[in-house]
Amino acid sequence: MDAFVGLLSISLPAASGMVLTALVMVLTPGPNMMYLVTRSIGQGRRAGLVSLAGTGVGFVVYMLMANLGLAVVFVAVPWLFIGVKAAGVVYLAHLAWQALRPGGRGVFEVADLPRDSSARLFSMGLVTNLLNPKAAIMYLTLIPQFIDPNRGHHFAQGLTLGTLQITVSMIVNASLIVGAATVAGFLTRSPRWAIWQRRVTGTLLGCVAVVLAREVPARARV
Repeated sequence: MDAFVGLLSISLPAASGMVLTALVMVLTPGPNMMYLVTRSIGQGRRAGLVSLAGTGVGFVVYMLMANLGLAVVFVAVPWLFIGVKAAGVVYLAHLAWQALRPGGRGVFEVADLPRDSSARLFSMGLVTNLLNPKAAIMYLTLIPQFIDPNRGHHFAQGLTLGTLQITVSMIVNASLIVGAATVAGFLTRSPRWAIWQRRVTGTLLGCVAVVLAREVPARARV
């Protein structure tokens, strides 16, 4: 009922803005994307989809925490948020280096991974998302921007906006999982394409890391 009330409470511009923002966020390279692609390529599409289910549950946890006011710890303890953000920068820089270094691997290149059980795949997808700074940023800073106090039903609005974000994320990531193995197979048969893919991916990851790194000192001075 709350979700239905929230659907009636949010405006079309708010819903459109949330969908667009969620799309930009999910297309930005991050821990979720890397984990899901790796699992899909290394262990098959089913493993990727099971991992995605865990990721989806992680989004639901964040959505409920944010709407109940529990996730405010990242705002109340700013140094914790800064630490998480800095860790994300280091992680992206590491991924960029792995792709650009001589003999490195790209995001879509096949890697030998242990074949984990469905339970472990699900739990790792869940943990990866819960430790993902982008998820915290989404629910703590972006979603509230689309809540209209004049429309009332704040909790219902938050649930509806969060549901839109989760839907966009699940659809995009599922498409990525389904296509990852195909792209990986093509790159395996075309070594020169694999090299250029690795260079482009590594460069983009490095650019993202640089942009985020410039934001960390600014955030620390706030």
